[in-house]
Amino acid sequence: MNPDATAAALAVLGDESRRRLLDYVRRARRPVTREEASAAVGISRKLAAFHLDKLVASGLLQARHGGHGPRRVGRAPKVYEPSPGTLSLSLPPRRHDLLASLLTEALTAQRPGESAREAALRVARERGEALGAETPGGDVTAILESLGFDPADAGSGRTVLYNCPFHPVAAQAPDLICGMNHAFLAGCLAASGNTDTTAVLTPRPGACCVELHTDA
Repeated sequence: MNPDATAAALAVLGDESRRRLLDYVRRARRPVTREEASAAVGISRKLAAFHLDKLVASGLLQARHGGHGPRRVGRAPKVYEPSPGTLSLSLPPRRHDLLASLLTEALTAQRPGESAREAALRVARERGEALGAETPGGDVTAILESLGFDPADAGSGRTVLYNCPFHPVAAQAPDLICGMNHAFLAGCLAASGNTDTTAVLTPRPGACCVELHTDA
């Protein structure tokens, strides 16, 4: 889920009945009907239906007609089961999923004669280029914000990235992870057409290791 959808889902879970219904459906290991859910939680079928549909709208559950319970108006009963997606919220934002994807691709796509680090840097740049190509000639600020870098104008053509989406892994292997981050952002800038902006390695505590420098 994206951050906005995650926040909305968490708001839905502010109701105790919904939390209990979600827990029951997830533990059932099979699709469950409204009748089963209401009986398990101890609320009316109508109220259970309302809460279950709220959970579906938030993306936490999915629903379909296809159960084996009592039919209503000639249709198979509606059943609920967990959504395949994952709910995760991190403040400040972390993108360990992206980092894991980059490292996995580097490991499986390493070329003959290429070191593991070289493969990781290449894959990171290629992935950045693919992302930057989606906004040719455009401002990459929106991309950086969506990834959780928290960019801010620091004056004199400098854009500071106040959050590292790859922390704390970056702190454990800064040479590799910061290098991949730099390659990723450099590729993104190049493919987007921002030829006057450069990704510069500028390590500092409490922020991303990369700054963006734009020529005056």
